[in-house]
Amino acid sequence: MPRAFVFPGQGSQDVGMGRELAETFAAAREVFDEVDEALGQKLSRIMWDGPKETLTLTENAQPALMAVSMAVMRVLEREKGIGLAGTATYVAGHSLGEYSALAAAGAFSLADAARLLKLRGQAMQKAVPVGQGAMVALLGVGLDVAEKVAAEAAQGDVCQVANDNEPTQVVLSGSKAAIDRVAEIGKAHGVRRALPLPVSAPFHCALMQPAADAMADALSKVTIHAPVVPVVANVVARAVSDPEEIRRLLVAQVTGTVRWRECVGFLAASGVTDVFEIGSGKVLAGLAKRIDKTLEATSLGTPADIEAALPKLV
Repeated sequence: MPRAFVFPGQGSQDVGMGRELAETFAAAREVFDEVDEALGQKLSRIMWDGPKETLTLTENAQPALMAVSMAVMRVLEREKGIGLAGTATYVAGHSLGEYSALAAAGAFSLADAARLLKLRGQAMQKAVPVGQGAMVALLGVGLDVAEKVAAEAAQGDVCQVANDNEPTQVVLSGSKAAIDRVAEIGKAHGVRRALPLPVSAPFHCALMQPAADAMADALSKVTIHAPVVPVVANVVARAVSDPEEIRRLLVAQVTGTVRWRECVGFLAASGVTDVFEIGSGKVLAGLAKRIDKTLEATSLGTPADIEAALPKLV
């Protein structure tokens, strides 16, 4: 059965994530040690002991989530004998999860992925002064309606679709003034609820251009290999394997829309029947089922999850 491995993005972090993996598997402990060394900080201590406010900082959450995903992958490969190339047809990741997907597929080294995500988090935070940007989730409507709401709310400010997550959930991002207008405008378009998101910056919109520039510079200095299986890229919602295209699309991703609904649609249209969420939380497994009810979705974030999923992976 064709399978895809998908990797979670920001919002799936939680204090304690990865601790049980590290306590159970030597291969997982190695990953956390390697990430700590690459970053020159005890990120694992923040992940396991908190405080939550420190873990949630973008520059910590991004490499931390990648570390948990890679710990699960390392356990599957080294301790369970399940290699990515022989198990999955595609990989994909939600926003920062695209870096996790690429690291899992051998396009990046673990150390490079950790350093890139630390920088990405710092650059995104610095791109817009705190309080000048915001994000809001529109519930109950799809992309077409969300685009109309964004266009009406902009009024000369930045307001655009950041995440097309599933058929009834789209996230808008932009200047605070524009996002503040969304709730009232949304009512006229049938938005069931406009939910402000507790984020520190307006991700995936034009205001992130300084961060895109920083990532272009950083990515130009990193070796990217062809992934062992194609990655379905956020901004184009199709499979890519060429290292230079991957580099270009990762830069575009900083200001571009995460087309997750279409990415999962691509997987289903390509014959994928089973989606495995690799890492912290169960967000992507839930989205997959809402995007295409024919998909089987399984989350692997703990030792128990891994053991339960083994029969489906061999």
